[in-house]
Amino acid sequence: MSYEKITLSFDGAVATLAFNDPGAMNSVSLAMLRELRDAMSRIEDPANGARCLLITGTGRGFCAGANLADGERRDPNTGQMDAGAVLEEWYHPLLLRLRELKMPIVTAVNGAAAGVGMSFALMGDMILVARSAYFLQAFRRIGLIPDGGSTWLLPRLLGRARAMELSLMGEKLPAERALEWGLINRVYDDGELMANARQLAEELAAGPTVALALIRRAYWDSLDNSYEEQLHNEAVMQRQAGRSKDFIEGVSAFLGKRAASFTGK
Repeated sequence: MSYEKITLSFDGAVATLAFNDPGAMNSVSLAMLRELRDAMSRIEDPANGARCLLITGTGRGFCAGANLADGERRDPNTGQMDAGAVLEEWYHPLLLRLRELKMPIVTAVNGAAAGVGMSFALMGDMILVARSAYFLQAFRRIGLIPDGGSTWLLPRLLGRARAMELSLMGEKLPAERALEWGLINRVYDDGELMANARQLAEELAAGPTVALALIRRAYWDSLDNSYEEQLHNEAVMQRQAGRSKDFIEGVSAFLGKRAASFTGK
């Protein structure tokens, strides 16, 4: 499948996925969603060798949310849009695939991350943001509720009060304040974002990918587990990690006082 609304490249063990409709601030159309679904299959395919996914946007924006001008989103007979159906058929499977991805995700937020674009940005295990970028729960501006998992993620990441404020007021959250609030990991000057994001992605891709995948899964699971359940989870996952070749290599490198050479197996 050829892509027009996204770009996907593989460089070493890093897959770089970019929203690519800069004229529309990378807002998401059904055409883009089709391409994203196809791209996920290529990213997940072991033959392509990806061990870390880097997500960013082209042009001035990261992703401005759903493309409301997209004619495909509307019933040709009534002109109406079933926003819930679009979520269930397209967005939810994509977001769940990102959550279950067996490699770390780095998001490089180069500009506005609004609506569901903010949801995509927050799927990063490491969220790096350009100083001029901002986040926006834009839904209330068009009479909708936050979606893309925002009503689940934001209270857990920020607490109920801040999540409610962002959603009810629909005000921009600048990069520096998002860092202060603990929503993101790092802020860089605009011109330095991608170089730092790439360096971090390469570092993660060279790591013990089996363990890194289990770490991200463990933290996702922990958000709804009891303490006892999570202790059990840790034991199960540690057993898996302990059977990996990377564990053997890591211990050998530690005892030999050398740098480990992980293969992600």
